Amino acid sequence: MSVHHPKLRSVRDRARQVILFEIGGLALITPPFAWLSGVPMGDSLSLLAVTALMAALWNAVYNTAFDWIEGRRTGRTADRRPFALRAVHALGFEGGLLLMTLPVIMAWTGMGWLEALVADLGLATAYVIYAFAFNLGYDRAFPIESTATEALVRAK
Repeated sequence: MSVHHPKLRSVRDRARQVILFEIGGLALITPPFAWLSGVPMGDSLSLLAVTALMAALWNAVYNTAFDWIEGRRTGRTADRRPFALRAVHALGFEGGLLLMTLPVIMAWTGMGWLEALVADLGLATAYVIYAFAFNLGYDRAFPIESTATEALVRAK
């Protein structure tokens, strides 16, 4: 029996996805973070830019690994991911990122661990919602081009 491995996003496409995601996230999330946390806007932007860089690196690694595993287990491309798995994907991404960013938020802002955890959870919640909407929109705007074989598999 032949195993079907669907096409993954190209490095160029993945880079576009990550860049657009991070720019949009900074624009949408920095102002409410600054207002709610009391951290000045400039400091908030700098902090969120650093965490965005961390997130961009994590995004590339996590999404590529998730897509690779999903493709081998299901035979489908990431742009055909069902709703429930999209939710698992977004939560997994944010959970891993939370573990990496909590110490950075504590060091940058001088917040205690509980205060930084609340701030980081707030950011994670905002980004989970944003990631779900962004990735759904991105997959619709930039579908993965299928080969003839993949089109036959999808039709079954």
